[in-house]
Parts: sequence; structure tokens; C-alpha cells
Amino acid sequence: MTSFDEPAADTADPAALFAGYLAFYRQAAVDKVTALSPEDQRVPRVPSGWTPLELLNHLAFMERRWFAWGFLGEDVDEPWGDSTGHKWHLEESVTAEQIVDRLQKTAARTTEILESRTLDEAGSTAGRFGENPPSLAWICFHVLQEYARHVGHLDIVVELAGGPTGE
Repeated sequence: MTSFDEPAADTADPAALFAGYLAFYRQAAVDKVTALSPEDQRVPRVPSGWTPLELLNHLAFMERRWFAWGFLGEDVDEPWGDSTGHKWHLEESVTAEQIVDRLQKTAARTTEILESRTLDEAGSTAGRFGENPPSLAWICFHVLQEYARHVGHLDIVVELAGGPTGE
């Protein structure tokens, strides 16, 4: 039987499972991008033109958009700072280390939210959602699927770059 480093299966608490899986996919994304050389982190390998570093940056902004700006209704600087229109972008001066730091700060905030709120709580009507905000559970499912999907994308581009394959 193959062993994966997924979160422990010793809890049925949905908030703990969400937090565990978000941490798992966050780390998988970081590991995949940082396994590449700094040069390869900035090379697009798919026709749509995004780079692994841009995708990692997107994940940091995406998570903050859904939890801090969306669920809590907090004012956040540049909620769409990862994109211009429908294309991701990243300044040349931004490093993988800076993005990982941003992602870790966002993760700490998400963990704080998951530890202090209930999953059936509706998000704020301020910020992103307006009059019909989704529940925290819905937001967790959305963010988790977005991480899983993008980690799969990274599997492909890292392999195309000659980086490590597999889990």
C-alpha cells in the first residue's frame, strides 16, 4: 500500500480536516515551485502563458480573497493584485521566498478563522460578496478544490521543466 503525507485521518471535525488539507495542498504547491530553479520558476510551459511562480502568487491572493476579504469582509490591499484582467502577473523583483512568506501569513490568518468560527456561519455582506454571502464551509470547499486543481497543474509544469514528479 502506498503512503501519502495527507492529513491524519484521526478526526471527523470538518474544520480540522479543511485546515489540514489546505495546509497539505499549500505545502505541495510550495514544494513543487521551489523544486525548480529560480529561472524555471519564471518560464511558462503551457499555452496560456502562466509561470509556476505566478500560480503560487495567485494561490496566496486567492486564499486571502476568499477568507479575509470575502468571509470576514475585511478591507485588503489589492485583492486582485495577482492579475491584470484575466491574466496573472508578477513583478520581476518578486522572489519565491517573498511569495512563500505571503502565503504563510495568509495561511495563519485562515487557520485563525477556522479555529474561531463555525462552518455554518455566513460570510460578511461587506467586502467581496454583497447580499448573499456563502457559508464558511462553502468557502472552504471552494478554496480546497482550487488548491487541488492548481497543484495538479503544477504537477504537469514541473514535470515539463524536468523537475521531480509524483506526490
